Amino acid sequence: MTNAQLTALQHGFIAFLALWAVVLVPQLITQLARHGGLRLRGLATTAAVLLYGCMTLAVVLLPLPGPGTRRLGQTVQLHPFQWIADIHTELLKHGGQWFMTQTFQQACLNVLLFVPLGVFARILWRRGLTGTALIGFTGSLLIEFTQLTANFGTAAFGYRIFDVDDLMNNTFGAVAGWVFGALLLTLRRSPVDVQPARSERVHFAETR
Repeated sequence: MTNAQLTALQHGFIAFLALWAVVLVPQLITQLARHGGLRLRGLATTAAVLLYGCMTLAVVLLPLPGPGTRRLGQTVQLHPFQWIADIHTELLKHGGQWFMTQTFQQACLNVLLFVPLGVFARILWRRGLTGTALIGFTGSLLIEFTQLTANFGTAAFGYRIFDVDDLMNNTFGAVAGWVFGALLLTLRRSPVDVQPARSERVHFAETR
């Protein structure tokens, strides 16, 4: 993970704290009015969704291009699995292990970025595997379109590449998250097989 990505995550976390502070008070009032008390599960769910949204937007949009930022030579990449060839090229230039290359790590981050979305789709929104894949693909397509259009024209120029591999990796991440969420639900619902203690009748007249 690069320093720019770490800085983006820091900004995303700060945005989460600010947004959660705004949302938390109305949620507390609503819970007290409806249920007469606090429901920690609802508070934690809201916090998790807000945290994920803020972190995702921060990673996708930040850092914004500054005055000294170079324009990209390529803004669209439409060759599937190009990241595999990029790993080979990176190894030829710098050597090392393939799993330590920046290209491989970036591909893994693209998968992990959408894993929480898949978990939310399964556990919170009760979506099936196909629906989750569509949610992941649509969300990723929206991100790539945002990058292609330079944040819908709000940035000076396009500073991120529209990459078909990102679409594939993000969608795979959402599917993996759905599977993980399904496993969590299965483990939570599995009854614990506990044998009840047997009561033994003792007849004092019998010789033991």
